[in-house]
Amino acid sequence: QVQLVESGGGLVQPGGSLRLSCAASGFTFRLYAMSWYRQAPGKERELVCAITSAGGSTNYADSVKGRFTISRDNAKNTVYLQMNSLKPEDTAVYYCNARWGVNRDYWGKGTLVTVSS
Repeated sequence: QVQLVESGGGLVQPGGSLRLSCAASGFTFRLYAMSWYRQAPGKERELVCAITSAGGSTNYADSVKGRFTISRDNAKNTVYLQMNSLKPEDTAVYYCNARWGVNRDYWGKGTLVTVSS
C-alpha cells in the first residue's frame, strides 16, 4: 500500500522557519522524483520545488528561491522541505508528491503551514 505522510506543519511567525518531512512507503522510493506542492485558500495547487530520484538536481518556484531547500534521504525513504524566512503568503497546505514516468503519481494528504503573527 502506497503511503506518503507529511509532517512538520504548524503555526509560525513571519521570518521563522519550519522543516517539513514526507515519509514514503509501499513503493521503491529511490526511483521516484519527489516534489512539494502547496495550495493556499482560494488558490490552485502550485509546484513549490522538486528533486530528482538520486537527489542530484533540484528546482524551485521563483517565490521560494533562496528561502526553501528540498532534500531527500533515500535510505530513510523521506523527503524534506526546509523553509526559512517564512512569509504570510507561504500559508498553505503543503503536499508531497512522488512521480515515476507517466503512470506512477502519488500524493500525500498534506500538512498545514500557517505564517502569522
